[in-house]
Amino acid sequence: MSMDAWRRALRALSALCVDPDGLKGLTIRARPSPARQVFEDQLTHIPLPLRRIHPDLSDTQLFGGVNVAASLTEGHMVQDKGIADRPCALVLTMAERATSGLAARLGLLLDRALGHALILLDEGADAEEAAHDSLTERLAFHVDLSDIRWSEAKPLMPAPADLDAARARLAGLRLTADQHETLVILAATFGIDSLRAPQLAAAAARSLAALDGEDAITDAHLQEAAELVYPARALRIPEVDAPDAAPEQPEAEQDNDGEAGEQTLTDIPQEMIIEAVRAMLPPDFLTRLEARARAKRAASGSGAGLKRMATRRGRPLPPRPGRLDGRARIDVVATLRTAAPWQVLRRQARPDGPRLIIHPSDIRLKRYEDRSDRLVIFAVDASGSAAMARMAEAKGAVECMLAQAYAKRDQVALIGFRGDGAEVLLSPTRSLVQAKKQLSNLAGGGGTPLASGLQAALQMAELGRVRGTSPALAILTDGRANVGLHGTHGRAQAREDAQAMSHAVALQGLKSVVIDTANRPGREGAELAGWLGGDYLPLPRADARKISAATDAALTG
Repeated sequence: MSMDAWRRALRALSALCVDPDGLKGLTIRARPSPARQVFEDQLTHIPLPLRRIHPDLSDTQLFGGVNVAASLTEGHMVQDKGIADRPCALVLTMAERATSGLAARLGLLLDRALGHALILLDEGADAEEAAHDSLTERLAFHVDLSDIRWSEAKPLMPAPADLDAARARLAGLRLTADQHETLVILAATFGIDSLRAPQLAAAAARSLAALDGEDAITDAHLQEAAELVYPARALRIPEVDAPDAAPEQPEAEQDNDGEAGEQTLTDIPQEMIIEAVRAMLPPDFLTRLEARARAKRAASGSGAGLKRMATRRGRPLPPRPGRLDGRARIDVVATLRTAAPWQVLRRQARPDGPRLIIHPSDIRLKRYEDRSDRLVIFAVDASGSAAMARMAEAKGAVECMLAQAYAKRDQVALIGFRGDGAEVLLSPTRSLVQAKKQLSNLAGGGGTPLASGLQAALQMAELGRVRGTSPALAILTDGRANVGLHGTHGRAQAREDAQAMSHAVALQGLKSVVIDTANRPGREGAELAGWLGGDYLPLPRADARKISAATDAALTG
């Protein structure tokens, strides 16, 4: 099966070598391996110069622009050419890390149809970590080499002379109206709503026919093109009803010369093409589809409350030497201060030069530190006889933190867990008035569903990250759980569920603190903090101010 995948991958690459302008490129899904290296070596058959680029590519490097340092040195404007100045095949390494901005710029470059092709090296570890859809949707082919063994990776590409002959035949190949219609219907059958898919499939059918030395595009080429182009774009698995009996095929009509009429698309039933394309779908198609949907919902962000290097705004940092890339700003004062001590020597070397001579090494760039919002999630144990006291303390701590929220850019949320589950008592907010309204009536009593509280806190933290905040978790409890995740009573099951949810929280890298408010702190609270990988604060008689101060100190940094 993997050998068939390798042959299909080489077949797709061969078609791309025939018509890189029409097929735009392909995505290679594989971690670095000998098999992938063998495939990469075959990219040299593409009749375009190969240029490797990286996800942090700037606009100036891609499209060119004014070279400020050279312009200052020469005394007149100097323009740099970009990588995309001439037609080439761009090979984007670590394509799964490309930003949406770079994806939009590369997509614009492909849409201009200036003769460029794009090869994406997608090294994602799972289905959610993948190249941007706006790029993969513009490229004809998607090949997965993850399961290819090195012994199967044989360079079986056509000879250069055969590829040149195929390019010469390409101009004379055209699809009929019926063939175009079939490709559009097939795309709709698999839930593909982009017209790029049938257009790329049509270009693939032309290239495949040219590779095979045909003068016309046959049904076999049409089917193979659909198998290569559609599976990676499919959004649903169509159901094909098998007929009870195969219909009788009418005899081919004879023309005036007694010869059989030309073969039409109806010679291969559409159901057979659908079945062929459906057979190319990966076994975990539904899982991948769900993962892609989750990845689209979860917008990528740095996480609020975290330090982020910025070039436009934030707290100023000391300038640093660097190269202008169209994104950073020049620190004029720091640049002049660096260049000033060398002016006498530079004027002696260049008597006819400008009055102020600045070299590229003098350039200093502005830097900023952008710290985004932090979300502090209080998960409060509202069970037992001391529940009301702990809830009152938590309410006071929330109000204390909200009073400083505007200064510290914090948001605060409150989750209470008791009985058989957990409840969001206060959604993330900075409003002290709203908090007092929602916290006015808090019920307590019942069992201790610690796992449910941790689950609710984790879900809120994930939502907070999607919205661009940096969540941190503060848990007020004695750690003595007695209700499991699904409402089952029993300390053994409750402890097992709490441990599992704690590990899930720890895997997300959330900062956490366990505040043990029991009158006699035991080992359960410290054990819970160890599972979470957080701090443990035994505060049996803490008031609201102490809890607020301890939480802020433990979660800061």
